[in-house]
Amino acid sequence: MEEVQSSAVQMPAHPSLPAPPVAAAGQASGFVKFLKDSFAGTVGGVAVTLVGHPFDTVKVRLQTQPTTNPIYSGAIDCVRKTLQWEGVGGLYKGVTSPLAGQMFFRATLFSAFGASKRWLATNPDGSTRALTTADYYKAGFITGAAAAFTESPIDFYKSQIQVQMVRAKSDPAYKPAYTSVSECVKATLRTSGLRGPFQGLSATLLRNAPANAVYLGSFEVLKGRAASYYGCETKDLSAPVVMAAGGTGGILYWLAIFPVDVIKSAMMTDSIDPQQRRYPSIPAAARALWAEGGVSRFYRGFSPCIMRAAPANAVMLFTVDKVTHLLNE
Repeated sequence: MEEVQSSAVQMPAHPSLPAPPVAAAGQASGFVKFLKDSFAGTVGGVAVTLVGHPFDTVKVRLQTQPTTNPIYSGAIDCVRKTLQWEGVGGLYKGVTSPLAGQMFFRATLFSAFGASKRWLATNPDGSTRALTTADYYKAGFITGAAAAFTESPIDFYKSQIQVQMVRAKSDPAYKPAYTSVSECVKATLRTSGLRGPFQGLSATLLRNAPANAVYLGSFEVLKGRAASYYGCETKDLSAPVVMAAGGTGGILYWLAIFPVDVIKSAMMTDSIDPQQRRYPSIPAAARALWAEGGVSRFYRGFSPCIMRAAPANAVMLFTVDKVTHLLNE
């Protein structure tokens, strides 16, 4: 007897039965993709914090130290004095905020990036198309703007804690208003309410949207070019190739917007009391920083930042990429 495959049998729909929930299935599929992107981003957040936080501590301290009688002569001197005064733990000062926050932030970043790519790949009639090179940069721009609202409070609290040692060494009479992230949270909410954690949000938005367009867009495009060169799919690229694309993306991120990051750091390490701030807005911060040292003032802390960019982003983007592919298998 000839075997009939069940997949070839099509039963007519009964007129009294409702149509299959195609839309609901699509929504469920989209939600599953969102969860996968979020989980991959969370794992990536842990990786980038463990690798990159010491570099970030040095960057913030160099960016925010006083122009007159600076405490550190450069990145190496900052590392040496941090280890001398505070031990290895000093390089991880304020890590509580970014470790917990980076998990949440990176989950937001990569779920937003995944959603942006799916949205751009969907035609008005619901069909899908391949993404163009420009689409990857557009998706990165959208992602950066959306993720700024989660990254800004994390950066703010991290920066406030990191700069305590700089202030203490600059002024022997200085007494830290808070020595932990939880104390800083309470102080900012007490002083400025719910707006407190978003001190410096405008600068974060100005930095994040174009920077992530360059960062994530370049990562995806470089992977695509490498896959074409090696004649394989992007998921089959070797670890060194993916990490090279991630490290390059990280370097391009900072080359594109570093002066804006200096402005952001100045605003985020400013007084939490609005009446005592030196940098109440982006224009005010830019003018004040220019007066302190001209163009060079906007590149303070650039060396540790670039040194961090390649390894931290190579590890993070490889981790996210690998976890995403494993979850989709």
